[in-house]
Amino acid sequence: MAALLELANISKRFGGVVVADGISLMVERGAAVGIVGPNGAGKTTLFGVISGDVRPDGGSVVFDGARINRLDPGARCRLGIGRTYQVPKPFERMNVFENVLIAAQQGGRQRGASSHGRAIASLERCGLAERANRNAGSLGLLDRKRLELARALATGPRLLLLDEVAGGLTEPEVRDLVAVVRSIRDEGTAVIWIEHVVRALLDAVERLLCLSGGTFIADGEPRQVLESAAVREVYLGTDELAIEGIA
Repeated sequence: MAALLELANISKRFGGVVVADGISLMVERGAAVGIVGPNGAGKTTLFGVISGDVRPDGGSVVFDGARINRLDPGARCRLGIGRTYQVPKPFERMNVFENVLIAAQQGGRQRGASSHGRAIASLERCGLAERANRNAGSLGLLDRKRLELARALATGPRLLLLDEVAGGLTEPEVRDLVAVVRSIRDEGTAVIWIEHVVRALLDAVERLLCLSGGTFIADGEPRQVLESAAVREVYLGTDELAIEGIA
């Protein structure tokens, strides 16, 4: 199966801090990939490199066979790269439906009834249909996360980047989220999911990578990665893995 995304020798530093040190990654069409790593490992920066929010110091980003290093985030979104952000930032003075409609129109290039239909479908999928007319600024954190996912889905992504969307959710809400992510994957959309709630990744991805020190130190079947000595060493002194029942 041909790769949808290819990162080759990505490097990035902020001052004296190296957050990407020759990172390479290939993600196939329809794949579901998880990324774990300690805080400050550079996971969100890596998403920024893929989505266009962060310009790498070196290396190339190839999407669907084309080098996209020079494309801005909007152009990459229209190509099919959708993402959520760890800290949701909706248009607070607009209602929930309007937030998702803009995503369908600007990111998904939908118009008229098609844009309305996609917005409604995204809201229903994320459990927000009943809140469609609520002001986005009045939403609590969990509903803001749902809105963040709905907006990303409304763009019609071929590659969906999820940045810690399960944090703060209850156990039933995590199960519902995993079901949504699995359905997205089953429809052919590739997913890369950064997450500290490891149990969610175990139920949703078939491949797991661990990022530490600006490079991937493990890559493979999720449970094998979590049980590896290298991964446990970078988590030494924390209880992140134990919290998720992987100890």
